[in-house]
Parts: sequence; structure tokens; C-alpha cells
Amino acid sequence: MQLGIPKQLWVEWHDLNEPEARDVILEMEDGAMYTALYVTFGYLERQMMLSHDLSRQVPDAPPVYHAVLDTPHVIVPNLDRDTIEDSIDNLLALETFESVFTLVTEKEDQPQAAVPAPTTGKRATQEIAAVFVSSVLLVEDDDTTTVA
Repeated sequence: MQLGIPKQLWVEWHDLNEPEARDVILEMEDGAMYTALYVTFGYLERQMMLSHDLSRQVPDAPPVYHAVLDTPHVIVPNLDRDTIEDSIDNLLALETFESVFTLVTEKEDQPQAAVPAPTTGKRATQEIAAVFVSSVLLVEDDDTTTVA
């Protein structure tokens, strides 16, 4: 499936207390918007430490370092804009983009039967994406950081 060309990229802090994770929103030329979570190895290490610390407090649970990722994550060595853009280009070229990025708008020509369950009609996340884009707290744009 041909996705087209990226038009606009937003990189947002996933959590102001988490310097090693970014929410990435990508708008394609056709208006479709996608989102994914980008993290570094430091983020994964912290998740493993949290799991270990939590398991130490639970009786009969052996303390183990592990991280469980319930949503797709793109793991990169750093969160520089160039690294994120290069990663997106790579995912598009390898045709693996849609396995990591979540479509948050419904394509006009997509029949209802083609919309993945459990959505009905317009994707529920379309409204969430609109709010997400319009109420960005902290966005990195090129080399500057702005507060909305």
C-alpha cells in the first residue's frame, strides 16, 4: 500500500517528567494523520528498573528487570529530529510504517468494512488526534522548542 509523502511532523514530549520519550504525529500529503511513540534505551532501562522496584514490594514475586510494552514503540538511540525523520523514511521505504504508526484519521475512500474493529464509522481517535494536535503543551519544531 502506497502511503504517500509526509507533509508535516510534530514531535511532542510524551511526559514532561520523561526526557527519553516523544509522541510523534505525522501528517501525510493526503491529510491522513499517524502517531507513534519514540523512546530511547534509557526509557526502556527506566521501565525495567520500575518493574524491578515494584516486584520487590510484592510478596512471592521475584524481583526481575523487565519492560512490557503494550503499544508499539520505536526505539532509537536519541530523540533528535533528524533521527526521527530518518527512522520514518526508513519505515516507509521498508513498508513497515503502518505496523508501528497508528492511523488517527479515517481515509475518505475507506469502506466501513475496512475499518479495523472495534471502531464504528469515524475513528474514535480522530477527535483525540484533533485535541492532541491543538492542545500540544510542548512541541519541538526544528531547532526551537515552543510552548502552546
